[in-house]
Amino acid sequence: MAEELETRVLRKITLRIVPFIMLLYFVAFIDRVNVGFAALTMNKDIGLSASAYGFGAGIFFWGYFLFEVPSNLALDKFGARIWIARVMITWGLVSGAMAFVQGPTSFYVLRFLLGAAEAGFFPGIILYLSYWFPARQRAAVTALFMAAAPLSTVLGSPVSGALLEMDGVLGMKGWQWLFLIEALPAVLLGFVVLGYMTDRPEQARWLAADERDWLVRTMKAELASKAGTASHSIWRGLADIRVLALALVYFGTSAGLYTLGVWAPQIIKQFGLSSFAVGFLNAVPPTVAVIVMILWARHSDRTAERTWHVVLACAVAALGLWLAGLSTSVAAVLAALTLVNVGISSSKPPLWSMPTTFLSGSAAAAGIATINSIGNLGGFVGPAMIGWIKDQTGSFNGGLYFVAGLLVISAVLTLLLSRSQSAKAEPATQS
Repeated sequence: MAEELETRVLRKITLRIVPFIMLLYFVAFIDRVNVGFAALTMNKDIGLSASAYGFGAGIFFWGYFLFEVPSNLALDKFGARIWIARVMITWGLVSGAMAFVQGPTSFYVLRFLLGAAEAGFFPGIILYLSYWFPARQRAAVTALFMAAAPLSTVLGSPVSGALLEMDGVLGMKGWQWLFLIEALPAVLLGFVVLGYMTDRPEQARWLAADERDWLVRTMKAELASKAGTASHSIWRGLADIRVLALALVYFGTSAGLYTLGVWAPQIIKQFGLSSFAVGFLNAVPPTVAVIVMILWARHSDRTAERTWHVVLACAVAALGLWLAGLSTSVAAVLAALTLVNVGISSSKPPLWSMPTTFLSGSAAAAGIATINSIGNLGGFVGPAMIGWIKDQTGSFNGGLYFVAGLLVISAVLTLLLSRSQSAKAEPATQS
């Protein structure tokens, strides 16, 4: 009877929450990386060099970095419903304003503001999931949520490529139409969030009384079980060495993810393809990544193993970047980018299942935001370095090798963190 109740509750909350937050992240990710497609024609129109474009695309993450922790603490205080709605409406408005950039300075300013507006969304959802799903289901649920990122590339790439073909309609450039049209869903969904999202299990009137009681008891019991070992205060969440280590691991994976989002269309286009063709080809690697990521996360949950699931995924992504630098044909570069997509996407669900095993309460809000904000600076370093190296050498290769090196460091750090935790646990077990 208890098992049947658990199954019923988990199915209900999964169907209620996961598709909706996937839709939100889908829209968020399109607005975050559609600059990669806009750049195919925008850079020439407004006079952006590869270095200036890489810097501006990456400066998004400085806004993210500065406002991430305060934003996540605000979500914990005011509730996900109000705060996620605020995030979505403001980022939609800023994303639409990207249609009116005039040159490098306005490009930098709006990218920074977009990061500031969106700060708190991703770690806020990770924290939100920890309110609703027991730890043993969290990696699989996180994988479903994060599948929206590669899915946004699968579906968004052809749409973005098609929107670029609107060049000249009503006297506007294709890249301007791209920013305006793709910003609208974020604003509209922000208002939907206010009516649809439920902050906590205690408020879930869409669950039957026995279902709601079971979920509240289960989540409280899980919280109580961590009471003796988990960090709870904001400052402990910020200062915990494990949080800083995971932030550095995430740094490498973010460098890889946003190298794909910002530069993959141009890497593919260098073989002489049209923007429309690039849109369809760029959708191939993330299609494979979605499937592998979900299977990989389920395996991580089933085996209750996180470390090697992160390490092996980072190694695959690093190999893919190295092969992309060696590729001399469209088929070869697509195969290499598929490896990168698979590795980057698969590393994240097991990685994000780690912090809530040793953090709870305000410490979890601060710790998750710290990991995301510091880690996402990799989203600045990767694209910026590729742009700079491209201007210096005329090739993407050196930048791709640089980002591959960051992913190798992420893999090594994950192993070191695991061994450190094991060494600490052994004396406690023996005593």
